[in-house]
Amino acid sequence: MSFHREFTTTTSAPRSTIWSLWTDINNWSSWNTGIAQAKLAGPFVTGAEFSMTPIGQDAITTRLTRVEEGVVFTDETVLGDICVTVEHRIEPSDGGKLRVVYSARVIGPGAEHVGAAVTEDFDDVLAALVKLAQSRSAETV
Repeated sequence: MSFHREFTTTTSAPRSTIWSLWTDINNWSSWNTGIAQAKLAGPFVTGAEFSMTPIGQDAITTRLTRVEEGVVFTDETVLGDICVTVEHRIEPSDGGKLRVVYSARVIGPGAEHVGAAVTEDFDDVLAALVKLAQSRSAETV
């Protein structure tokens, strides 16, 4: 079984601000209300692992499987027979804005159910990310 869903939003915030929020995994809980804690020990590079504790759940270990500075990163979480992969992209959009994309794939038994649960707050997460990025970029102007 498999699940795929993509979420997008646009922003006028600089690419570097969005990227810096993404790569600062230890502070994800400050803008992602679905995360109690996240911890990366070491650099934000392909192959690095980090722990993430969703609100009300046990910590999970996630691995960065692709990192292209300022453009895209992909993380993968394996939970038994289920694999959850989320690609985070920054793309050019109309009017000089940027499109921020979360693309989630789940493979394994119960993929539809797991995928729906994993992505249920992605619209809110993107909105919070963009709001913080825009406020930070306004502060530096």
